[in-house]
Amino acid sequence: MSFDNLCKLLSEKHPATFASWVLGTPQTSVKVLKTELSIEPIRADYVTFLQLQGRILHLEFQTKLESTPPLPLRMLDYWVRLYRLYRLPITQVVVLLLPPAPGTVIETVFCVETTRHEYRVIRLWEENPELFLNEPALLPLAPLAATTQPQALLQQVVGKVNQLEPRQRPEISAYTQILAGLKYNQDLIRQLFREGMMRESVIYQEILAEGEQLGELRGRKAEGQLLILRQLTRRVGELPQEMLNRIETLSLEQLENLGEALLDFQAIADLEAWFGTLDIGVKMT
Repeated sequence: MSFDNLCKLLSEKHPATFASWVLGTPQTSVKVLKTELSIEPIRADYVTFLQLQGRILHLEFQTKLESTPPLPLRMLDYWVRLYRLYRLPITQVVVLLLPPAPGTVIETVFCVETTRHEYRVIRLWEENPELFLNEPALLPLAPLAATTQPQALLQQVVGKVNQLEPRQRPEISAYTQILAGLKYNQDLIRQLFREGMMRESVIYQEILAEGEQLGELRGRKAEGQLLILRQLTRRVGELPQEMLNRIETLSLEQLENLGEALLDFQAIADLEAWFGTLDIGVKMT
């Protein structure tokens, strides 16, 4: 499935949400039109047509500006055909998923002699990510929104995905990872989503549950230590004996804190730094 077609699928699954976003006003009565405009050279493969109250919304997603015929001519052609069918006002919005090459002119009008036709273009890379982060249906677009810290934004997106209801999460997560691939390295995407899912996984819940039980049953402290050590070994490799001894001295509360902190560890140096925070706390007290 192409990126454009994935966006079409999302907009037709959640038409009111997408219409509200592109129009900037809440839309409640929205109907997907299965209009076929199959006469060449127009193809409706990646185009969404929505019927609002007294209006048609033509919504199109593009990863690239280049097309045959050119985008301005296609938009005019769509408008004429839609108006002929429905005789309603038509709002046309093109959503560009990626910025074009520097210096490229993004056209928003078809103009030849006395014929002039305008349409709107949304540059996704200039859009505020907050709207997408707070709306599950739009969340897959969030990684492509405006940011000066791309990785931090992607981490926010992962956090939002993991807060979704279990029935929503797999689908939205898959769509988000696919669209994020337009901008981010695949290894980074897999790493962040894998770590995010770990926080919601049985392993993480086991650590937390173990911590709660340790608070009530001191006799199970050894089990908690083994669980922590197993997770640490997976994250940073074999531990030196000095660190093994140090872990054995941790209190129940400290074990619980380490169980949460270790999910962010990537090397033994991270564990050393964590122990350093304990030492600083002891000196301050």
